[in-house]
Order: sequence, then C-alpha cells, then structure tokens
Amino acid sequence: MNPFNRRTFLGQTGISLGSAAASTLASGAISNDIPHFAAKAKRVIFLCMAGGPSHLETFDYKPTLDELNGKPMPESFTKGQPIAQLQGQALKVLGHLADFKRYGNSGQQISDYLPHTAKIADDIAIVRSMVTEQINHDPAHTFMNTGTAISGRPSMGSWVTYGLGAETEDLPGFVVLTSQGGRNPQPIASRQWSAGFLPGRFQGVEFNSSGDPVDYVSNPKGVSANQQSALVDAIRKLDQQRNAQVANPDIDTRLSAYEMAFRMQTSVPGLMDISSEPQHVLDAYGAQPGDGTYASNCLLARRLAERGVRFIQLYHRGWDHHGDLQKYMDICCGLTDKPTAALINDLKERGMLEDTLVIWGGEFGRTPMFQGKGGPGRDHHIKGFSMWMAGGGVKGGISHGETDELGYNAVQDVVHVRDLHATMLHLLGIDSSRFSFPFQGLGMRLTGVEPAKVVHELIA
Repeated sequence: MNPFNRRTFLGQTGISLGSAAASTLASGAISNDIPHFAAKAKRVIFLCMAGGPSHLETFDYKPTLDELNGKPMPESFTKGQPIAQLQGQALKVLGHLADFKRYGNSGQQISDYLPHTAKIADDIAIVRSMVTEQINHDPAHTFMNTGTAISGRPSMGSWVTYGLGAETEDLPGFVVLTSQGGRNPQPIASRQWSAGFLPGRFQGVEFNSSGDPVDYVSNPKGVSANQQSALVDAIRKLDQQRNAQVANPDIDTRLSAYEMAFRMQTSVPGLMDISSEPQHVLDAYGAQPGDGTYASNCLLARRLAERGVRFIQLYHRGWDHHGDLQKYMDICCGLTDKPTAALINDLKERGMLEDTLVIWGGEFGRTPMFQGKGGPGRDHHIKGFSMWMAGGGVKGGISHGETDELGYNAVQDVVHVRDLHATMLHLLGIDSSRFSFPFQGLGMRLTGVEPAKVVHELIA
C-alpha cells in the first residue's frame, strides 16, 4: 500500500468535493426537482410601470369616489394608516379624472386613458385587490422584485432563470429594458435585477434599445472576432486551472460571463435591429428603429421571447403623479397603452401568448385623496391597487378582487405581492414552497417564510 499523506488526502478530497458543490451551485441543481409539475407558461414578460400608476384612473371604478369629490376623506379609512407625503395634512377626496366604460364580452371596466388596452379586455385578468408593504419607490420596487424590502436579495427574474434556465445559449436568460416619459422619471437601480446570493450568472442583463445594444459588448477597433475568440479561450484555460485549486464558484460565473459575452457579440446586434420587422408590425407598436421608446422595447420583448429568453422585464419610468395627474396620465398612457396591446396581439397571432405570461403593473397604486398645488394628483398608496396578467395559462376576461367603495383598502380576495410571485411560479411549473436556495443556513425562497397562496381563480 502506498503511503498517503493525511493532509494531502484531506486537501485533495476537499477540493474535489468543493468543486462538485460549486458545480452544483452554478448549475442551479439544488434538489428542487424543477419543474414540480406541468407548466402552463414557458417565459415571463413583466411590464413595470415605474412610479405607481393610479388604479383609480385605469381599472378601479368607484361611483362613491365621484359622489364625495372635494369632501373631507372619512377618517375611518385613513386613521393610523401609512401615507407617504400627505401624512398630517387635511385630506380631501379626489374623484375619478377619467370616465370608465365596459369592454369586450367580459364587460371589464377600463378607463378612457387606456383605449387600446380596452380592446384586449377579454385577454387580460385584472387584479383589483393588490397590496404591498413598502410606500416609497425604491423599497417598493425592491419588494415587488424580490419579495422583501431587504436589499441584496435575488430578483424574481433571477429566481426564475435559476430554476428553469434559458432556452438559448446565445443570450442571457434574464433581460431588462428601460424607457421613460412622464412626470419625474426616477432612476431604477441595477440591483433591482440582481442575482443576490444566487450564482451571478442568473442576474439580469440590461439591454439598450438605442445606441450600442449592450455596454462594452463590441470589440475595440483593430480586434477581430478570431482574436477575441483566442483571448476568451486563453482566459478560460487559465481560470479552469486556477479553479481546480481553489474551487471558487465565482470563477465559474466569470467564465460563463466571458463566454456569454462572446456569443452575444454576434447574436445581439441582429436581435436589437428592429428595422428588419415589417412596416405593419412597427406601425402596430408605434415603434421606430433606434428610438429607445417603450414601444420599441415591447417589440424587442417579443423578439427576445422568440429567441428563448426566459424572463424579460420592461420598466417605463414616469408614473409618479403627485400633481398634474391628467397631463401626465395622457403622456404615460400615450406612450405605453398602444404598444402594450400590440404586444399581446402580436404574441397571440404568433401562437406565443398561450405559453408567455405577461404581467402589467407598478410598485404600488395612488391614494383616493387629492394632492398637489396645481393640477390634482395622488400620493403613493399600498393598501389596494390594480395589476393585470395575460397569457401563460391565465384566464382572460375576468376581474379578481375588490377594494372598498373609495378604492382605499383591498377588501375582497386580497392578493399580496408574494401571492403574485407564487402564482407566477405556479404557472411556470414551480411550487413556491419547495423552491429554495441554501443561504446562511436557511432555505431561502422568493416568497419568503410566510405562506404565499396561488391565486387559482386567475388560472384557466
């Protein structure tokens, strides 16, 4: 028997076991046995109206709100409740600043600000009883994206790609696009699409809809594709040699990023060039090549979905309507309503809507109370607001839940943000209670430690 040094044995087996663990972590195979059951959706397009659109000017019609317009807000609604900028002020009711009508065979009530969404009323499921826990923009976005107000946790797009991977090797599994137009387009921090404690390769990648598609993805002048390939290959070999010694999962992530970046150099430019689309498609969205608008981003979302991207998130910044609400609703809805409906119709015509889950909404809603010194506006509101879902196994043409007579509190079939996450995961074939990642000794979940319910009423 050959003598074998104990320290060498432990060191080598430690490296071997560490490498196996790192490989497991990097691949996302953490004994979740995903999918847990047959999925209805293959991918998600999340349309985030950043700033918080008013549910009372979009999807939640309350006749009593108009009856009490200009009168003091009943204290029974607001006493002891969190209010962002109206705290301690005299509160007056603000009636609807738009008319509502019924649309489609389903008779969904939708405001005049959304004439194109009204035409897809039978395709969407409106949730009128959403609630969240954070009343200011950044923490509310963090909560909507990660299920917690604690910064540094994985975003829902990262969770989905960690669980299911992507259907493409040439593009990231999670892509983010941003646009702006409206009042006070506040910045969206890149940590909103962070992978948090998940392996870094599951983080979202922001694409630009104008200029260079991805920052630094193009080769410098004088560097050919063959030279770039040789460089990536040399770095790969060096990193693999190092990783055999230290078993660091970050090295696997870095390797994966290098290789993905190289593949993106050829795949992304053609993808982002929407000039190849037929004119009637560009007209349907209201998109123009290179304009960087929400309309172009909606068209890009369809193209990304076609190419196997698992999670696509669009942010339109400009919905923070504390004042001049009518003016800025005209602007925001003018920029987003037509392309949103065009995306649904385009997916439907291509046979993709049935397995693409589309979600529309902001980080919270707006108050039934008046705000503003000039034109009337509304403050942030977390106790009741509206979102909608379509495609991907969702039952179209229904409204779920209700707020009270003034649109203040969600009072029937309340849907918490974590319930939205659980429902999204369920449609993707994932049981949120069994979907976890080990971190700091805990099995961490997108839906947190408290039970989250799947809203089965929304599912076809």
